[in-house]
Formats: sequence, structure tokens, C-alpha cells
Amino acid sequence: MTPTLADCRAWDAEDSLAFTRARFRLPEGMIYLDGNSLGALPMATAGRLADLVEREWGQGLIGSWNDAAWMAMPARVGARIAGLIGAEADEVIAADSTSVNLYKLAAAALSLRPERRVVVSEPGNFPTDLYVLQGLCAALGLELCVKAPEALENALTDEVALLVLTHVHYKSGRVHDMAGLTATAQASGALALWDLSHSAGALPVDLNGCNADFAVGCGYKYLNGGPGAPGYMMAARRHHAAMRQPLTGWIGHAAPFAFGDDYAPADGVTRLLTGTPAVIGLAALEEGLKSFEGVSMAAVREKSIRLGELFIALAREAMGEAFDLACPADAQARGSQVSLRHPHGYALVQALIEAGVVGDFRAPDIARFGFTPLYLSFADVFEAGRRLKAVMDEERWTAPRFSERRAVT
Repeated sequence: MTPTLADCRAWDAEDSLAFTRARFRLPEGMIYLDGNSLGALPMATAGRLADLVEREWGQGLIGSWNDAAWMAMPARVGARIAGLIGAEADEVIAADSTSVNLYKLAAAALSLRPERRVVVSEPGNFPTDLYVLQGLCAALGLELCVKAPEALENALTDEVALLVLTHVHYKSGRVHDMAGLTATAQASGALALWDLSHSAGALPVDLNGCNADFAVGCGYKYLNGGPGAPGYMMAARRHHAAMRQPLTGWIGHAAPFAFGDDYAPADGVTRLLTGTPAVIGLAALEEGLKSFEGVSMAAVREKSIRLGELFIALAREAMGEAFDLACPADAQARGSQVSLRHPHGYALVQALIEAGVVGDFRAPDIARFGFTPLYLSFADVFEAGRRLKAVMDEERWTAPRFSERRAVT
């Protein structure tokens, strides 16, 4: 039986995460189901950035590199992220973009397996991951072997240097078996690098429990760091002394303020840094991460699953024969999103946005909806289902104004 609004209000009254909703600013009347693309604005971020600009920069000027500890921000923010992904504080550092960080870590991993000539990933991985690997393999004369998920284990032969996968698939929401695939890769002598962009902050991640070698992720989705927020890198401590990354800039130097001509890598994960820290972006990301204070990731995952299951039940009822689930039906195998397949998926998503339900579209036919437990209620999801039914009943996506595609990220 499909849950009622009364059911949803009762669940909200018992929600252990209800207190975190007040930490975010959301437009009145909007049901925001796109936190898997861009997280909502934390209430504290605007004030933090204003203080940084007016006081730390405006008054402190260059002295704030020391007085406001700007130079320490990559490590400080990285330590906060470490707590969400099952890593030690000195194994994670925040900097640059996910794409740049993937290049650096993949190259660093390959430097640890110089005798091996193959990198393995899967088709349909997030495009930048494949593009970066294609460019890196071309530059190094290596082979990029792209195999379907069911064929990955057999592809991990003694020729493979590195396995690169996204933990939660950006389009389908499918969750990879991180522990199992990491173990299989390492048993063959390869290393494993995981992209956590669609999992960190949405479900429990235990990199060290899975014995992962490396990981990257972005700061602007479930971590609520703002548009274009810095990414982050995790390198297991056992690799720090030997790993070498290709973008050897001054901040990754052992003595950056000695200004010597020759590069010498810093100790630990700091050697993964390249250029001057992006202070404003890191400050916004730090505020986003504070939204997780007092929050259990187990509770986040439990609520995420319940929100997703509720939406699936409501969508099935609203869409009738048009309902086509494009993500795993098993909630344990699905990230914090629900993907639906529809031949007019883009137009349907645009009609929903006009109706105040913000999801997004992924070509060729996927309507994608993200569930962020820190600021979504069960009543929100019930209302999203009601508006979906209204849109379907009116067949609004057939209107010409919904057919022209616009840029979405």
C-alpha cells in the first residue's frame, strides 16, 4: 500500500536527522531533488565567506595566510572529509578539481607499478574519469581496458597496474562492491582508485576498512561545498613515501618558501598538492562539511534508503505503465538517488522543474532524482510524488517549450 501524507508526517516527527534541515537555505515551495549534482546552501556559508572577504582579506590582507591559517586549509578540510570516508586525517587533502586530482592520483599509482601496462575501468563511467584515463594512458603509452561490471574481476590480470571505478554510478546509482573489487585487484598485484563523488556524504564509506589505495571526490554534491567547490584526494599512508605525482607545483614541495629551483616532494599526503590553496572555495567547503556535525552516516544511509523507497512507490503509482526503474531495485545496491527511464525524460524533468520539483536529466533517457537526508523530509518526497502525478496526468512534457535542451550539470 502506498504511504499517505499522514504516514510521512509521522515519520518526519520521529526523524533523528530533522534538526539538520535548519542548517540549510532552500527556496520556499521548491522540492529539491538534485543534491547529487549541487548541494543546497548551508545557512552558515554566506556569513563565513563575508567574514573572510571583509575581515581576513579586506583587513588582514597577506597576513591572513598566517593569522587566519589559510595555508593550513587543504589539510584541515581534508581531515573533515576523512571522517566521512573512513580514512585517517593525514591521508586526505582538499585541493583542485576531481578531474585534476584523478590525473594526479592515477599517475601516482602508476608510478608504483612501472612494470605493468594496463589500466582497467568500466564503460559508462563518469565521462571525465574516462577522458582523464584516456589522456594519461596515451601520454604514458599504456592500454586502457574498459570492461562491463560483470567482467571486471576477470580483467584484473597480472598485466594490470590500476583499477579505477566510481563507487556509486552517476547515472544508474548502482553501488560497486568496493571491498571485493579492491581485494581482487590487489590479489593480482594491481592498485585500486575510487571516485567517491556520488557516495561521500550520502552513504557510509570505509576506505581503510576496504583497504583502498587511493580515492578522489568532489565537494559540491552531498558535501554542500558550493558550485565548483574544491575536490579532495585520499592516499593510503602506506603509499606516501613512494608515490610520485606529475603536477609538481610549489605547494607540494618539501620547503615551498625556500624557493629553490629543484623539486623535492613534501612528506605525506601534502606532496599531492600543486598550487596555492583556493581559500574562498575551501572556506565554503569547510562550512558545508560542518553540516555533518553530530550526524551519524548510518542514520543518513537509513533515511536515504527510506526516502528513495518512498519516491519509487509514489512514482510507480503516478506514472503507471510509463514507470521504468533505471536504478537497482535493491535499496542496498543503490546510492542516494532514484533514476527513471522515459523516452521523453528531458521534457519530463523540465516540466517537473516548472512544477517546483528539481531533478535532472542524463542522456539519453534518464530522469534522475537525488535524496539528501540532511535537508529533505518525507513530506517533501510525498509532495514531489503528488506533483509528478499532476504532471503525468496533464502530459505536460509534450508541450513544445519542454523539448529544447538546455545545459545541465
